[in-house]
Amino acid sequence: MILEQILNGVMLGMVYALIAVGYSLVFGILKLLNMAHGAIYAFGAHMAFLAVSMHFGLPAALIFSATVTGILSACMDSVILAPLRAKNAPNITCLISVMGVSYIIQNLMMILFGSTKKNFPKLFDFGNVTIFGVTLTSAQIAMFLIALLFLMMLTLVVNYTKAGLAMRAVRENTRAANLMGIDVRRIVTVTFFLSGVCAAVGGVLVSGYYQMVYSTMGTEAGLKGFSAAVLGGIGVLHGSVIGGIVIGVAEALAVTYLGGSFRSSTAYIVLFLVLLIRPSGIFGRHDVDKV
Repeated sequence: MILEQILNGVMLGMVYALIAVGYSLVFGILKLLNMAHGAIYAFGAHMAFLAVSMHFGLPAALIFSATVTGILSACMDSVILAPLRAKNAPNITCLISVMGVSYIIQNLMMILFGSTKKNFPKLFDFGNVTIFGVTLTSAQIAMFLIALLFLMMLTLVVNYTKAGLAMRAVRENTRAANLMGIDVRRIVTVTFFLSGVCAAVGGVLVSGYYQMVYSTMGTEAGLKGFSAAVLGGIGVLHGSVIGGIVIGVAEALAVTYLGGSFRSSTAYIVLFLVLLIRPSGIFGRHDVDKV
């Protein structure tokens, strides 16, 4: 029973890791909490729903959703945040702005798609697989593998490409990176694009797993992803992955042994306990600026 719940938690935790990585990408460069990330996650799920409604295959719907959502996230930076940074606006101003964007996106989805829950096709259905005596559904395995593949691709981009090198340079010292000829504004836009793609992939995977999509689905998922990012050390990508898995496993165990009413609160309980011991998170640096 314990092994079964741990595996179930790992499968779901990989999606939390995707959402958490989206938070960490932006925070690592701008030291800004992108509180619109949950709404962008829900937007990505709805874009996939729209593509499926137009009889796209699920792989094509995933690509369409990731692209459109990434563009939305990048536009949010270019249209709203970049002008604020140009005026040296404080982080609290940017934070309030992205919170406003979050409500705008959420309400637009309610207008366009309605506020009721809508059916979403199952990710994959090739039967069940037994691992170490534990039976896992095809949807769980597909969710885990797709999330793992995307996280690996993102790791390659960040660590082994020129754009990734520029992102790491901007993260370490924005002014020095600018003096070295790096187009900081373009790198920030690329970072927001990747953050949006992370949110979209996570939204599609969760929608396919639970087979539903609705306008406010990003509220709870966004908070859990944020908890995972802070737990692992916000701004640290591998920390976000570990944080997502820890949250997923803790949630699965809590539901089994404490009841379903503890599902939503588990992430925050784990977060509080860890931050009491290590405020910077598991892999976080003590010199990270808090917002």
